[in-house]
Amino acid sequence: MNVVVAESPELARRERKKRQLRDALVHAALELFEAKGYEHTAVREITDAVDVSERTFFRYFASKEDLVLSFVGDQIDLFQQALAARPAAEEPLTAVRNAYRAMLLAPASRRADGSLPSYTSISRLTESSPALLAATLRYLHDHDHEIVGVLAARERVDPATDRRPRLLAALFGTLAALASQEWRDRGAGGPEVMLESFDAYAAQLGPALAGHWRPAAG
Repeated sequence: MNVVVAESPELARRERKKRQLRDALVHAALELFEAKGYEHTAVREITDAVDVSERTFFRYFASKEDLVLSFVGDQIDLFQQALAARPAAEEPLTAVRNAYRAMLLAPASRRADGSLPSYTSISRLTESSPALLAATLRYLHDHDHEIVGVLAARERVDPATDRRPRLLAALFGTLAALASQEWRDRGAGGPEVMLESFDAYAAQLGPALAGHWRPAAG
């Protein structure tokens, strides 16, 4: 007989406080990285911003790089949860677009003022640090099977024999990167601006893959 042990209110409170402190460290670090640069920000400055000790920081993260990757992982988790929650009637690409929207508008993805640390700080950080870029790309590569699994489960196909889940997961990564680059190039705007770019690129998938692009001869 399986016995289910309910989590005590005290344990739940401690876990909630731990999560809140971890999130505070991440967001303080991202703001400092954006203001001062990744290489020029010390762990001590991050902990001072949250008013905790460096020892506390290292209970949560092995390094600054580990902190950045944890934020990337949080974003992947948000996207996967949103994708799994989309109605089964939605076609895969529509579900991906709506899940991306949900991820981008989630409170965990933004600062209190609505700005986007995930697509400003992280993008700029990875571009400025070859080591961090390599680590981020490796992390995304190592976790893309998770998104593939969610897509395959939604459509009830076997990802080992059906290439479509892996193809769409790769396309999602490309669309998100293009939207991020276009948003950065504009230099202004909130999440809706990035969503517009993502949707505009997604809408061009069909025309880009089928037929010629050149205008008809007049």
